[in-house]
Amino acid sequence: MTTSWDRIERLLGASTLEHLKQQTVAIVGLGSGGGFVAESLAMSGVGRFILIDADTLQAANVVRHVCDRGDVGRPKVEAVADRIRARSPDAQITAINGRIEDHFNALDSVDLVVCGVDGERAKYLINRACLSRGLTAVYAGVYERGEGGDVVVIRPSDPASPCYACWADRLREGIPQPGTEDLDYGMIGPEGTLEAEPGLWLHVVRVAAAQADLALNELLRGTPAHVQMPGNTVILANRPLEVFTGHITPPYGAEWVTVARDPECLECGHPARLADSAESGESLDALMHDTGMPYEEADE
Repeated sequence: MTTSWDRIERLLGASTLEHLKQQTVAIVGLGSGGGFVAESLAMSGVGRFILIDADTLQAANVVRHVCDRGDVGRPKVEAVADRIRARSPDAQITAINGRIEDHFNALDSVDLVVCGVDGERAKYLINRACLSRGLTAVYAGVYERGEGGDVVVIRPSDPASPCYACWADRLREGIPQPGTEDLDYGMIGPEGTLEAEPGLWLHVVRVAAAQADLALNELLRGTPAHVQMPGNTVILANRPLEVFTGHITPPYGAEWVTVARDPECLECGHPARLADSAESGESLDALMHDTGMPYEEADE
């Protein structure tokens, strides 16, 4: 039995649904967030997926994952691929059991990248791969204990858009709120990265749902269903959260901000420097050191 898309077709229109069926999304990292995004996009009509992850599902993952105990010990890409097929039997899926560093060529023919990894090193690598290909990417982060999170859409084709590197650098330093206050990104650890202490599944998926929705909206560009968002970054509060200094965002609240491109960014602001570094073999670690970012390995 094939999936009936009648209700989604009535919502979006037949031509828009057909457009989504032809879109290809690469999802890098199929953990609690990435797995949810993958299944959600499949249930929304997206027809083509490239799934990339090197991990297997562990018993400890089950309480925070779309897959269940029957998938324990299986590669996450295979388990999530089966979840997609259960919802959308006609979906075209390429499942790559490996690290993104070894499979950048898989991004050559996609329409959008969803970043579901935690490690900053992996995000920098994905950022560079997307910049070189002109690919829009949607990144998300969940704050410690699931107290909130953020989602950002990075569009290399937009000259005003930051890349992930300068977005992260600005966000960690604090974003001026137009007119008054500063953003207090208070869930940052001593090494300058998000404190990734576990949160409840329901708090993780609130952030993942926003990531999936913004990813879907990007795929809908050029159709009547596309919505113009008020910024490139949304910050979500699951608990009372001091997003802007002196202002508490209540539970279920959200704040939109726009982070501009940094003309001094070592990734997107200095194309000549990047070309020179590529020719000389300058490592990503060296560029990350220049920006003050740590080099931990990806946690997919």
